[in-house]
Formats: sequence, C-alpha cells, structure tokens
Amino acid sequence: MKRLVLVLGLALLSGCATVKRSQLRPDYESVDKTRVKRLVVVTQPLPDGKQAVGELWSLVARRYVNQNRDFIAKANVALEGSPADTSFRGLCTDDAEGILWLSPDMKPQGKGMEAAVKAQLLRCSDGQEVWSAEAAGSWASEDKRYTELTEQYTGELGAEVAPYVAPTFRLLSATLDTLPRPQLNDKDVEDKIELGE
Repeated sequence: MKRLVLVLGLALLSGCATVKRSQLRPDYESVDKTRVKRLVVVTQPLPDGKQAVGELWSLVARRYVNQNRDFIAKANVALEGSPADTSFRGLCTDDAEGILWLSPDMKPQGKGMEAAVKAQLLRCSDGQEVWSAEAAGSWASEDKRYTELTEQYTGELGAEVAPYVAPTFRLLSATLDTLPRPQLNDKDVEDKIELGE
C-alpha cells in the first residue's frame, strides 16, 4: 500500500496538464478568425493570492500566445479579487479586440504546485465568448527543463515566483495550445514583428 501511495504521489508531482474541456464558437472561421487578433491578457483572481504570481501568469500567457498562437497580445494585467465585469470591457482600450481571461486556482503541495485554470477568450465588441478551456494538474516546482525559464522570470518578477514558474508554464502551455489561430494580414504581421516576442 505504501508503494502505491508513493507511486501515485510521484505521478501527481511529475504529471502533465489535463485539458478537461476546450470549446470554440462554431462560427469562429467566419466571424472571429480575422477580427479577434489583438488581445489583453488578464489574470484574475490572483493565483495563490500573490500579485507577483498573477503577473507571472499574465506574462507567460502573453508571450505564449504571441509566439505560439499568432495573436498580438501587447498588454497583460493581474488583478485581485473577483471580476466585477466578466466581459472586461473596461480593458478593451486602444486597438484591443479581445480579452484572454485566466481564472487560476493554484496552491503549494509538497515540493510542487497543484494548479487549475479556467480560461476564456472574450470579444471586445460585445463581450461574447469566442473560446474557453479548463485544465488542471500537479507538478514539481523544480524541473531541470525549466531552469533557464525560471531564472528569466525570477529576474523580471522577483525570487517569490521561482516555485511557480515551471508549474505555471506547463499548465498554461497545454491550455493555450487549444486556442485557435487567427488569420493575420500584412499590418498584423508588421505589428507582431514590432512586438519582438
């Protein structure tokens, strides 16, 4: 019995993100593919109640969608408490066309983190959901594959985020890989090049 508990515990700490659900609007190809490209990334509430960890989540997500999903995310924020307006229309400023909202649940567990996220891509024009996903998992905080990434984010956000980097990246990359890919025009491509991410 002890051996089974140990094996299950190790499996949880070294596990991978389980995307429990991912959903895309049926009219995405005809409506949003060419219209929802410029995003603001919002993390609310704060993961583990920590501002720096919320900033980590938003920054990791912003960079990930810019590099891997063809979006143009220029801004990211982390807000405490529960959102008063779940369409986040107040953040739809400048040329933002959508809000990528991450609603995390993250807490330390042993030498790692247990984490879950509910994510939504919301249209700025009317607050409608374009895409959503839910995922969860447990990971060790120290992972040699993410040493450089941990150093990068602790350099930017402080040592407090170190145990959160690898679990955050693993959960968000699995979740955000279910996002669609928008269709970019020439101006969009120029804007992405200017971002340099």
